[in-house]
Amino acid sequence: MSNFDITVGPGTQAKERPVYSRGAREVITAGLVKRYAAEKRFRMFGMAGIAFALLCLFTLFATVVGSGYTAFWQTMIKLDVTLYSQDIDPDGNRDREVISTANFRMPVRQAVFALFPEVKGRQEKRLLKKIISPGAAFQIRKIVLDDPSLIGSKIRILAPVSDDLDQFNKGHISAEVPESDRRVSDMQIAWFERLKQRGLIETTFNWTLFTEGDSREPELAGILGALSGSFYTMVVTLLLSWPLAVGAAIYLEEFAPKNRWTEIIEVNINNLAAVPSIVFGLLGLAVFLNFFGLPRSAPVAGGMVLALMTLPTIIIASRASLKSIPPSIREAALGLGATPLQVVFHYVLPLAMPGVLTGTIIGMAQALGETAPLLMIGMVAFIVDIPGGFTDPATVMPVQVYLWSDAPERAFIERASAAILVLLGFLVMMNAAAVYLRRKFEKNW
Repeated sequence: MSNFDITVGPGTQAKERPVYSRGAREVITAGLVKRYAAEKRFRMFGMAGIAFALLCLFTLFATVVGSGYTAFWQTMIKLDVTLYSQDIDPDGNRDREVISTANFRMPVRQAVFALFPEVKGRQEKRLLKKIISPGAAFQIRKIVLDDPSLIGSKIRILAPVSDDLDQFNKGHISAEVPESDRRVSDMQIAWFERLKQRGLIETTFNWTLFTEGDSREPELAGILGALSGSFYTMVVTLLLSWPLAVGAAIYLEEFAPKNRWTEIIEVNINNLAAVPSIVFGLLGLAVFLNFFGLPRSAPVAGGMVLALMTLPTIIIASRASLKSIPPSIREAALGLGATPLQVVFHYVLPLAMPGVLTGTIIGMAQALGETAPLLMIGMVAFIVDIPGGFTDPATVMPVQVYLWSDAPERAFIERASAAILVLLGFLVMMNAAAVYLRRKFEKNW
């Protein structure tokens, strides 16, 4: 039998149609079935991989949110504190220096002891003092310094309880656990329950988390210092990386000759984008700190290190955006008499700016979440004061999370999770801004 049939219809040309034997058709059909089955399996594996990735992402977010959402409120106690003149201002001159050095812990202790007059033993009093945070004394000190006329009177304040009782009130410490396995004693739990029954315990929004710097006491620790350090560091990073990266992208894409040297530069830029971030930290330690003598643990040094790390990302994104502009735009501008420099800065760059801004925001978001290079230049130090400039000692949000996650207290783990949520919020906003700018200003050619 011939392998081809010739079919001729009216008004048509002759066509050859292959004719297969029955065995050949079965082989072809079996092969098609196998290929379709393999494609179906591949699709199922892809969907399973995506589902697994989404499950891991959901688990991560659920863990972080579940551990950190309780840090946004704080357990407070109502205290009636008597401000005796002989303890705070014995001379009665209302001198701020004398008042600021007074022992404000004594009126706090007296107010706590007054809540439970039946407590007489030394050991019991020691446990009773621990239900209140050391921050209560600083709180009263600030109140008296703001209004010295309160000396000699009795005032009511809302003071934070200790971090252990705060964790107990939030359910992170269970009373069912044996007393030897928890940081809160049965006696402290009984006192705390009595205070709740008397209406002296309140739960308020934790403003301290956003208005204070780091502290050794978890209930007094905040992220304002880390936020300020991240802001100053990102300002330095943006001011250094954006002009250099955009200028390099314009030169390489629009003006640089295509030769061996530019190819070497392009390869090195692509390789730098894949270099581990800790290598940039070692470079900053060797050059910026040891050679140039920049202040250690300062935003200016951290910003310079992150600028080096961000440069390749912005250059690559900017070059891709410039390359996407049609050549007809350049040819039309040149035809109208514009110089090559005018063509780039008056026509090409404005049209490519959405992509440039998108790459810049993505690079800055990457820098905002970096920890390893900043650890190498000393931004892991314990910083209590809020930085007021680019050369003040500071830390950043990822490093603050690292420090708190390594602390033994459960309350620090809670605040580390809350700091992660705040950091993720900033990263989501930055990426959303990149997507918005891309969609709003992007033009399809």
